[in-house]
Amino acid sequence: MNEGKPTKAKWWSRPRPQGPAGQAEGAPAAPGEYSAGTEGAPPVPGPTADGDYELKQPQQPADAADAGGDFALRSPRDAVREDGSSEPEPGREPGTPPEDRVPAGTQGDGDFELSLPVTRTAPAVEEGTADPSPKPLHDPDPYSTPPYGEPGPWAPAPPVQHPAGTPSHGTAIPTPPQAHGTPAPAPGAPSFADAPPPAPYAETPSTPPPANPWRNYDPWAPVPLPTSLQQNGAAVPTDGRRKRARKVLVVGAALLALVSGGVGGAVGAYLESNGGVGDVELPQADAEPAGRAPDSVAGIAARALPSVVTLHVSGAEEQGTGTGFVLDDRGHILTNNHVVEPAGADGDISVTFHSGDTAKATVVGRDSGYDLAVVKVTGVSGLRPMNLGNSDSVQVGDPVVAIGAPFDLEGTVTSGIISAKERPITAGGESGDGSDVSYVDALQTDAPINPGNSGGPLLDSKARVIGINSAIRSADDGSDSGGAQSGSIGLGFAIPINQGKRVAEELINTGKATHPVIGVTLDMDYSGDGARVGTKGNDGGPAVIAGGAGDKAGIKSGDVITAVDGQRIHSGEELIVKTRAHRPGDRLELTVERGGEELTIALVLGSSDGD
Repeated sequence: MNEGKPTKAKWWSRPRPQGPAGQAEGAPAAPGEYSAGTEGAPPVPGPTADGDYELKQPQQPADAADAGGDFALRSPRDAVREDGSSEPEPGREPGTPPEDRVPAGTQGDGDFELSLPVTRTAPAVEEGTADPSPKPLHDPDPYSTPPYGEPGPWAPAPPVQHPAGTPSHGTAIPTPPQAHGTPAPAPGAPSFADAPPPAPYAETPSTPPPANPWRNYDPWAPVPLPTSLQQNGAAVPTDGRRKRARKVLVVGAALLALVSGGVGGAVGAYLESNGGVGDVELPQADAEPAGRAPDSVAGIAARALPSVVTLHVSGAEEQGTGTGFVLDDRGHILTNNHVVEPAGADGDISVTFHSGDTAKATVVGRDSGYDLAVVKVTGVSGLRPMNLGNSDSVQVGDPVVAIGAPFDLEGTVTSGIISAKERPITAGGESGDGSDVSYVDALQTDAPINPGNSGGPLLDSKARVIGINSAIRSADDGSDSGGAQSGSIGLGFAIPINQGKRVAEELINTGKATHPVIGVTLDMDYSGDGARVGTKGNDGGPAVIAGGAGDKAGIKSGDVITAVDGQRIHSGEELIVKTRAHRPGDRLELTVERGGEELTIALVLGSSDGD
């Protein structure tokens, strides 16, 4: 391209003479006009300033059938000289046609030369009249870039073809299609004579030609590309490809999800089986102050544990483990009678303190009716006596803490509440004569108590002793004194500390405990409601001891005692429990049924020495 250079219109964009100002193509020359090679014609000028030559106007053919309005090429022998004259062949007269002329391409060198353009004289145009010569429809193309530039004024420019892809190596390049009606040139000798004007390229049958393809033609506008192109640039249907592309995307997404799921599952399984990657550092709370609230379980245990001891007892026939607590700084320790009973008269009792120190202990006194015993250690300093509470002030629902050595696990702490008060229970009775049966008006708790807890303290919220853990109710049998190897089911019983304190003082001071008595023998086989006085005593004597508390109050054989101080009783065991909950000399009020009448009798409790 000659960018920026003004150029002259080329021959392919120049108009042919037509209309009233000139003759049609193939018509005879007008007067005053000459054709190159005609006798009497003026000299033919040379090339123009830009080096172009103009084709001469064809001569009037002799035969009307030869008139086609085209320019004919001449043989080189008839070439026009630069001075305008023709140079005849040697040995031939001027104007005589050569005898050896043959069709182009058959003999000779076969070359053709263009004749020099004929100098034309433009006809004069009178002033005031319209110029009859044809004018271009638009200015010449300043870029001189046909066929890709702006089309000429007389004929449409060739259609723009999209270049086809380069064939693969070894693939035959297809021959471009010939326009309809255009003969194929003979091999080896192209003929340009009588060539028809160029025809537009034939459209493929698949694409219908537009009505006027060059109406809004703009060579510099961007060419819209079809959605899908073949190698030759033609549009192809896209529905199949879109479906295939959609299927490919769906399959690819499914495969990606499957692979991702498999990889994720494998990684998760590996992390789960190996505990993750890298070192494991578990979260942990910061250190807190060691102190606890005094009324919390931890605070109660911290204050009470130094006063709790574990007893290991061994005798000639059996051995066992129990718990006790320090009563004073002299070395007296309170525990259950059934804990030290296996030692007998010559057994061994070892005491282990919370600090881990151990010491030998001896029995000071014990009472099977109350199931209490006191032992003493010597040569031990730094003892911490346990604070005693008041069991009469305890209410149902109060929180409690139990400390003991269940199954020889010393220092075990459990907690619960007071489930009930004044629960009459009996324990022991293994001797068969009833001499070892204990009657307790007990405190019931749900704090876990197990074998080994017997003799340990039951504490209130101020770490004060309110009871001595003595018995549990097991699921397979009745009452349990704690010696049998059975577990807790949430039914534990403790001797009230008020009763334990009185018995412990008597055992320490006198070596034995006194029991309050009514002075009558009860019929333990009576199945009715209440406690019935028997007909005779255990030794065969009268059921009401002469001169005893009952005899003085007027109780007779066969009377049924139904209440003590207004509290209903249902059996002889309950009457004994209620009686032993008092001290000797206490005043009681009994409700008695005699001969269908109900009587109220008051009496003062007597005393026995623990027989």
